[in-house]
Amino acid sequence: MSDPLRGLIDAIAAGSVSVDEALSYIRDSEATAVEGATLDHLRAERTGFPEVVYCPGKTDQQIASIGVALAQRSGRLLATRAPVSAYHALQELLPDARYDEDARAIVYEREPLPRVGLVCVVSAGTADRPIAAEASLSLEVMGNAVARIEDVGVAGLHRVLGHVGALRTANAIVAIAGMDGALPGVIAGLTDRPVVAVPTSVGYGASFGGLAALLTMLNACAGGVAVVNIDNGFGAACVASRINHLTLR
Repeated sequence: MSDPLRGLIDAIAAGSVSVDEALSYIRDSEATAVEGATLDHLRAERTGFPEVVYCPGKTDQQIASIGVALAQRSGRLLATRAPVSAYHALQELLPDARYDEDARAIVYEREPLPRVGLVCVVSAGTADRPIAAEASLSLEVMGNAVARIEDVGVAGLHRVLGHVGALRTANAIVAIAGMDGALPGVIAGLTDRPVVAVPTSVGYGASFGGLAALLTMLNACAGGVAVVNIDNGFGAACVASRINHLTLR
């Protein structure tokens, strides 16, 4: 087992960590063990946003205790794929938390971040709505202005063509589609904006739970498409948020 303190000292000696950063780490690393989890209180300093709770595999009580510890330290909380029962458990300890049923997420913001720039979240069909909701909510909590464009899949190509002007005003685009997964490639051929593609598990048998859409997006002919995992609206939001904030520096 590695020694975290030795690793920290080695990093200081190598110049990759400053003395002030090391002191901050030592101060903030106290009391991070909660219900079997080791919380990363320095993640916001490194990446711009605090640690996010992925709820599957955790009990409602674990989610509540982890969520409260993160919220109290950072002033904000995002818990994804959360059952409503976990929200009720957390709300007893954190009354100002809220639950987004579409996104299946718990949010707490002591003071919301300014919503800056613009990210467009585009979804192909109404069945993709939960993933689009997760992406949109995550982007908003991370401090991005979001525009939603829904139900513009390639089965009716004219629908997305009607939004090209809006897409070209965004700093980044999150494109979400199941079935054949063609929407991100179409959008990338219509605009110079970076496109973060999200395949969803929507579709009949030969879609293989989103694998067909994933492969379509990975093989997109148009340039400028980056692909995240199946149904990973949160992951797409992280990428798009960083792109959006970089354009504002």
